[in-house]
Amino acid sequence: MDKIQEKIPEKLETTLNIAFYKGFQLVFEKGSPYIEKTYNKEKIEMDFDINNYAINKDFNKRHIKRLDKQSKQSSMVNSSFSALEGGVLGLLGIGLPDIPLFLSVMVKTIYEVALSYGFPYNSDDEAVYILLLISAAITKGETQKNYDNDLEQQGIKIDHNIVTDCNPDLQMEATAKALSDALLAAKFLQGIPVVGVVGGAVNYNILNKVSNYARIKYKKRYLMKKLSE
Repeated sequence: MDKIQEKIPEKLETTLNIAFYKGFQLVFEKGSPYIEKTYNKEKIEMDFDINNYAINKDFNKRHIKRLDKQSKQSSMVNSSFSALEGGVLGLLGIGLPDIPLFLSVMVKTIYEVALSYGFPYNSDDEAVYILLLISAAITKGETQKNYDNDLEQQGIKIDHNIVTDCNPDLQMEATAKALSDALLAAKFLQGIPVVGVVGGAVNYNILNKVSNYARIKYKKRYLMKKLSE
């Protein structure tokens, strides 16, 4: 991948940045009502209420695991779908046009995880939290540490009702850049018929990282709230 990335024209990187940024705008500004039609929001919320009630009555590991069950099932289904979608489009040599669909599945996964732990997602503050989560999940080293710290601070502010001056649009640009860097070589290959089937594996890997990170972070927020009650 490193050798391939060296040969990719700079123009493609810019195009990919813009594609991810526009994709995020579409998903967050207009896509949520459509994404919510792809899962049973009321059932997930009801399951959370039942599990949360059980935890309030008896805080133990068994009840905590029930919270994890729904989020794990959703993540597995969504990752598998993303792998299939990326592989099929890659086989046909379709790279950039699959970005809105890929982002929709990613955001859908995070939405379902958030609901599984009792968190809403329909505010600007939560949108920034989700974007920071994606960035932290797919980056490495010091960059990842910085994103993770920003993510932790954002979660604390939200859960303690501290007013923030966050700007979802600016965070969309930063997260689009992080995704572009992580997927540049894969999207280049995905645009080549047959060879592009690698897109399915890359989609699965990225979505798996994001969903695992989301479960850790939302579970931590949930437990921290419980400890402060």
